[in-house]
Amino acid sequence: MTFNEFEDIIYEKEKDGIYIITLNRPERRNALSQRTFFEIGTVLSDMEMDKNARLLIITGAKKANAFSSGGYFDLKFFSQQSLSTQRKKPKVKFWNFSKPIIAALNGYAIGAGITMVLMGADLIYMAEDAWIQFNFVKRGVIAQSAMSYILPLYVGFQRAKEILYFGEKITAVKAEKLGLINKVLPKEKLLTYARAQAKNLLSKNKTPLSIELKKKLIHQNFQEIILRTHELEKQRNMELYKTRDFREAIRAFKEKREPRFKGK
Repeated sequence: MTFNEFEDIIYEKEKDGIYIITLNRPERRNALSQRTFFEIGTVLSDMEMDKNARLLIITGAKKANAFSSGGYFDLKFFSQQSLSTQRKKPKVKFWNFSKPIIAALNGYAIGAGITMVLMGADLIYMAEDAWIQFNFVKRGVIAQSAMSYILPLYVGFQRAKEILYFGEKITAVKAEKLGLINKVLPKEKLLTYARAQAKNLLSKNKTPLSIELKKKLIHQNFQEIILRTHELEKQRNMELYKTRDFREAIRAFKEKREPRFKGK
């Protein structure tokens, strides 16, 4: 796949080594499809080989009024053939990415929209009117991206279970208090601040090699359990995708009503 074939994201390379991914499917509020993840993975691979690439910023298109509304679920996708294809996906590239990642959440981030960021981003900044939600329980599935392990590291064991069990909205201010993000900013200043922090991180008095090695060491300490947890979550969701409750959750979402789960 070439960059001009991208449909879900915009990929920009700036001269100072700051590269930008903009999620760009406003008609579905930047919901993340398998294609979206493939395009992001293509960018990460490109940046690993690009000697000029030093840092990645990821944000959402303004016209979407969201950072990401989560996973793009389609019942046709969850056929047995599609599930088999999913098993062939590569390991989590975000976790293994060597360069710093800054996420600028310029709107709400739901489901996979927030778990992807919590797994991959080194710094997370959020617009003051944005919010996040771990809504997996309302979709008949469980959170992936190793959230079963990562989220307790962020907020503690009991708080993590509360967040995942209830799936309630979390404001930007509360997200900062919980330690899920680094800073809350006015929406109009968010990307400017993210860029300033990127330039600060890449300034002459901070060596790229030192930052890269530090990130690698921090991540290596958790590498085995992160990948194992992510794979277990995928396996459990494969089972859930076949259930009546999952199909009901998708229908309810499309019909804009509350799901009627039966535990089947």
